[in-house]
Formats: sequence, structure tokens, C-alpha cells
Amino acid sequence: MTEKLEHFIPITLDEMKGIRLMNRTDTKFVTTRARLAMLLDMARGEYRVQETLGERNIRYQTTYFDTEGLEMYHAHQAGRLNRQKIRFRTYVSSQLQFMEVKTKNNHGRTKKKRIHVEDMDLCDREKCAFLREHLRYDVQTLRPAVWNSFDRITLVNQAKTERLTIDTNLHFRRLTTGQEKHAEDLVVIELKRDGLCPSPILAMLRELRIFPHGFSKYCMGMALTDDELRKNRIKPKLIEVEKTMRRDGASLHLSL
Repeated sequence: MTEKLEHFIPITLDEMKGIRLMNRTDTKFVTTRARLAMLLDMARGEYRVQETLGERNIRYQTTYFDTEGLEMYHAHQAGRLNRQKIRFRTYVSSQLQFMEVKTKNNHGRTKKKRIHVEDMDLCDREKCAFLREHLRYDVQTLRPAVWNSFDRITLVNQAKTERLTIDTNLHFRRLTTGQEKHAEDLVVIELKRDGLCPSPILAMLRELRIFPHGFSKYCMGMALTDDELRKNRIKPKLIEVEKTMRRDGASLHLSL
């Protein structure tokens, strides 16, 4: 992917700050590395690539926390609209780390609150205060649940009305058992856009038969690395992903 990204005009983080998506909609798509290569060829005239510290494909590591009873996972698995997640995200190159709380409301809108942190110690006074303000769960019940890592490409259209994140080289590890799952050929795309503006990428995605597909890295990571969990609602999505991978001849086995 490095060679293909060299053909894109870069955009800096400071320039990215000027992007204001006032009527934002978020849509996820799942595809393969082979189809992503075609998408990048099609998109390079319409999009710029985020460049940070000279890098255009940036490594992320994330640790998700949940309660002892995995209440956040089960809320998602049960299909509840009003739900939350808590995670610590590290930008590997810079070693910057943030604690983030994501809240999805009954209207399908997601709000994210975050603070810069130095570690994942939840006994810290600042973290506790932040969580008491933004998280509905008791801090004392939180435990590390699952870890993941991935590489992220971020594209921005020329009109700066949408942002596209492209995640590859996904790797999951259940922190209580050490069970792991690698998904190098899987690609997760998320389109964040101003719903009032036309989107150049949507036509490209349709042409390549890359269709919308819900994919929570937390829930998928948990389902793939914990044989004891209930996954009634997640299993059909995993079957769809497997079909997508097989269509392109990619090697990935997600059956539960």
C-alpha cells in the first residue's frame, strides 16, 4: 500500500482541524486488501492522505475495558441502541495515548470524549473524574477485556466534507486468556461525511461491490477470541465477512 499512497497529495493534522462535519453520518464497509488496492487507484485524484511525522499508514494499538460481567459487550450483542465503550488508544509512532469513552444514543449518533493519559491506571484521580462524568458504569468494576492493533490510512476529499479511515492488518488478543486472531487480509473502512454533500467515494465503493457492513472492532475482537461468549447477533455478520473474503480469494476463517 505504501507505493499507492505516494501518489496522494498529503494533508496535515492542522489542515484536518478545519474539517467540520455538521450533519455527520458514519458508515462502515468491509472488504479485502486486493479490492482496497483498486479503491486507492480510483480515489487518488479526489482525495488527499493524512500524513503525520512522515507516515501515511499509521499504527494504532487499542485496549478495551469492560465490566467484570462484560455489560458493554452484552449491550452491543443484544442490539441496544443506547450503549457505551471505553478504550485506551495508542498512536505507536508518537507514543501518544488517550482514554476515550464512546456513547451511542437512541438515534444512532455517536459521541466521543477523550483525554490524554500516560498509562491505563484507573485509580488515577483525573481518569476517575473523567469516567464519573462520561461513563455510566462503576469504575471499580472495569477490567481490561481485549487488545487490538491495526494500520490506519486516513483520506480526506478535496472539498473537505468527508473523512475516510481504512484499517488493515488487524490483530486481536483476549486479555484474560491470551487467545489471538490475526486478520491481515481484512479491511475495515469507515466513511464519516456531511450527509448534505455528495460523496465521491460512494460511487467507487459501489463499482467495486464494497457494501455497508457493521463492524465493531471491540465486539468482533471479543467474539473471535473468546469461545465462551454469546454471539447470536454477531455470528451472521462474521459469516458475511467470510463470504466477502472468499469472493476475493483471501485467506481468513472466522467461523465460530
